Amino acid sequence: MDLELPIWFEIGSLVVLTLILVADLLIILKRPHIPSTRESTLWVVFYVTLALLFAGLMWIFAGGEYAGQFVAGWLTEYSLSIDNLFVFVLIMSQFAVPRRYQQEVLMVGIIIALILRGLFILAGAAIIEQFSWVFYLFGAFLVWTAWRQAFPGGNHDDEVQRENFVVRLLRRTIDISEEYDGAKIRTMVGGKKMWTPMIIVFAAIGVTDLLFAIDSIPAIFGITQSPFIVFTANLFALMGLRQLYFLLGDLLDRLRYLHYGIAFILAFIGVKLVFHAMHVNELPFINGGEHIEWAPEISTWMSLGVIVVAMAVATIASLAASARDRRAAPAGAAGTPSPTPVAAAEAVAEEKGTPSTVADPSADEADGPRT
Repeated sequence: MDLELPIWFEIGSLVVLTLILVADLLIILKRPHIPSTRESTLWVVFYVTLALLFAGLMWIFAGGEYAGQFVAGWLTEYSLSIDNLFVFVLIMSQFAVPRRYQQEVLMVGIIIALILRGLFILAGAAIIEQFSWVFYLFGAFLVWTAWRQAFPGGNHDDEVQRENFVVRLLRRTIDISEEYDGAKIRTMVGGKKMWTPMIIVFAAIGVTDLLFAIDSIPAIFGITQSPFIVFTANLFALMGLRQLYFLLGDLLDRLRYLHYGIAFILAFIGVKLVFHAMHVNELPFINGGEHIEWAPEISTWMSLGVIVVAMAVATIASLAASARDRRAAPAGAAGTPSPTPVAAAEAVAEEKGTPSTVADPSADEADGPRT
């Protein structure tokens, strides 16, 4: 059964959510600042509550099945978005983006992510509508992505090299100043118009968004085939991500096993997609082109349970390991300062197999990029 919602609900939801995002953007432009922990926490709680209220409305207008699909899709995309923030921390430090302008960079990243995911959603929905066998490809891709996430090797190096290639290409083809000029991407240097290093930051963020969109869209199509649910789940996952970034100073170093939880979720959804492809099989060289009736259909609620349990186990294991490490630390180390967000990001990047490209985090407020 296809999702049937009142057209006023779909249009009204998208209009309201767009207005909230625009208001969030205007607040950043009007008052650039480093949000406090309390401010960031309140915004994150607000957006999470908004997502749960939306799930309640979905339950009222479409029923529990579709409400469950939304929550499962939202949690999956939210966990992948948090993983995305690890890379954002490294990019911000690598290019020494002043902290008071990092909000603008994050908002641009969120807008780029929404545009890319919107295009991927439209393409994915059209492909699924015409070719049911694409679920085999999506499933295999997610299982491979899960393996890469859990056991990183040279693959992530290739992604970093692609990103560096974009940065090198920009440096060779356009004139870039040595210093930032606030959040501007164009400035005057010696009477000559030049691009600021912010254009490189936006390019790096854009490449990161593209890579994560390629991973995330097949994952959520494994939970629901409704383009409306897919897009709203992505939208809610990205809302509040900017504020969550500034909470990572206290949390990043403790989420060391997050990628294992995400890998398990991706592998589970990949297997679910393969089962679904078998159930609706039309490929002539598989079972004579007939549906494979014994292939199980994994329910939405089972998917939601697996996602919640995987993230809970990864989070609890991370916090327990962090507490164990603190207890095992020498008594004289009790007064040592907590690791900075960048130092924590480097530790996570090392564990995940990401080459360390981050310079000294003490220059967070520096005026210009490192070379």
